[in-house]
Amino acid sequence: MKTFARWLLALGMMFAGLSHLFWARREFQAQVPDLVTDVLPIDKDGVVVASGAVEIMLGAALIVLPKERRRVGSLLAAFFIAIFPGNLAQAMDRRPAFGLDSDAARLTRLLFQPLLVAWALLATRD
Repeated sequence: MKTFARWLLALGMMFAGLSHLFWARREFQAQVPDLVTDVLPIDKDGVVVASGAVEIMLGAALIVLPKERRRVGSLLAAFFIAIFPGNLAQAMDRRPAFGLDSDAARLTRLLFQPLLVAWALLATRD
């Protein structure tokens, strides 16, 4: 069961990463907090592309680096925590993206973030 959960997570991460790079770039830009681009010398599209590349690498690492599974799971959990402020900014600023066009929908999405963290950790532990 853990193997299935890990593969599903890996494939989901790679799919999400590819969507950052291609068909959903504008949608993901709605999640980039303004503070990020105010502080760093990068625009929202650059943040989306970079995070997409990280998602692809983490997803692939879950598959191709089985001896590093636990470490990759920890990095993935940290990544999910790191992107939470973007999801929070989308909710607080009421930015519609990915069909999240109501406060209830955006709040529900926030509640799923801890589940992703748990999934990354539990699926990569022996």
